[in-house]
Amino acid sequence: MLNALSHVFKTPDLRKKLLFTLGIIVLYRVGSHVPIPGVDYRTVQRCVDSVSEGEGILGLVNLFSGGALLQITVFALGILPYITASIILQLLTVVIPRLEALKKEGASGQAKITQYTRYLTVALAVLQGTGLVATARNGALFPNCPEASSIVPDDSVFVTVVMVITITSGTACVMWLGELITERGVGNGMSMLIFISIASTLPGAIWAVKRESTIAGGWLAFGVVLLVGFAMVGLVVFVEQAQRRIPVQYAKRMVGRRSYGGTATYIPLKINQAGVVPVIFASSLLYIPALIAQFVGSGSGWATWVTNNFTKGNHPYYVVAYFLLVVFFAFFYVSITFNPEEVSDNIKKAGGFVPGIRAGRATAQYLGYVLNRLTWPGSIYLGLIALVPTVALGNFGSSNQLTGTSILIIVSVGLETVKQISSQVEQHRYEGFLH
Repeated sequence: MLNALSHVFKTPDLRKKLLFTLGIIVLYRVGSHVPIPGVDYRTVQRCVDSVSEGEGILGLVNLFSGGALLQITVFALGILPYITASIILQLLTVVIPRLEALKKEGASGQAKITQYTRYLTVALAVLQGTGLVATARNGALFPNCPEASSIVPDDSVFVTVVMVITITSGTACVMWLGELITERGVGNGMSMLIFISIASTLPGAIWAVKRESTIAGGWLAFGVVLLVGFAMVGLVVFVEQAQRRIPVQYAKRMVGRRSYGGTATYIPLKINQAGVVPVIFASSLLYIPALIAQFVGSGSGWATWVTNNFTKGNHPYYVVAYFLLVVFFAFFYVSITFNPEEVSDNIKKAGGFVPGIRAGRATAQYLGYVLNRLTWPGSIYLGLIALVPTVALGNFGSSNQLTGTSILIIVSVGLETVKQISSQVEQHRYEGFLH
């Protein structure tokens, strides 16, 4: 890794890409600390200091915004509306034939789908921005802060509209920054912004464990959390790199006097084929009943039950529901992103076959069988990664943002970025050799 970085700074083109990416990251972090108009910033700071940053139903959004949500800044929603829009478009591609046809058109169709994703991102930003402003006005954003209701002193329609427009514009700007990194920088822009948002909260989250724990001055809890963290990082690296390679052989064919084909390759199937999407799906779905219960109030019996059982990360009901939803969404997302019939048809059209398996329907059945066997350990792995840190921290009385989701995203994005940097370094080495 250090050798690759040294070659990056020695190559002008790669150095320019890396510096451009760092500049965008700095701009993104600055925007995450600029408060929107109409908000009493001092009151917000006092309320933030009085509660844990990971508490409440908005913890997932606050995690992906790098803590900007509770600060009510310009980039308060972060990249989450774009992630939600992308997931919705992927799901609709299976349902709507028009979107499925666009996906098969190649680059032009993908550009059209990207445009639809941008429009949907802005629409979701308007809805979520309105919800954030309404939550801040009625004091529900900081339920345990006595000054929460005075965060927005002026509740006029004009001020509310300006706040929503500012938050929506900030989300559109974050989306643009992510696309700039993808086009001109290093790595995937959206993943990089998520990585930076989560990584910016980790030092404070780890130190909060030591500060909040009363066992041995907090150092015992601090050491246990670090030990669990390193173990989870090692597990994530091991599983994310693991894959099942399905061999594919292409038959030889004669065109004139030349022989084509006859090569052997493979289809890489990862154990965690779904990535972090099932965890995001499960977390978002579990936040919906807690959100409804918070707005209904404590007068309703079911709202009280939901508040007591589904707002604490280490409650047995929450743990079981979370784990089952992660497993379900892992299978669901893999089924819509990997189509064994389509892969089998593509292999058959290219004159290839899996050794020992008849081409066509038998190959599709074999790929589906292997994929299901891989998805079971992958889904269980995702559930454990999402729950073990949460339960471990809950035993120390901590509910900050040091979660399995953050560990999974940081390690996955870090591995992918390192791979891209290494591949670009190797590409420039070959170019220099050829020239």
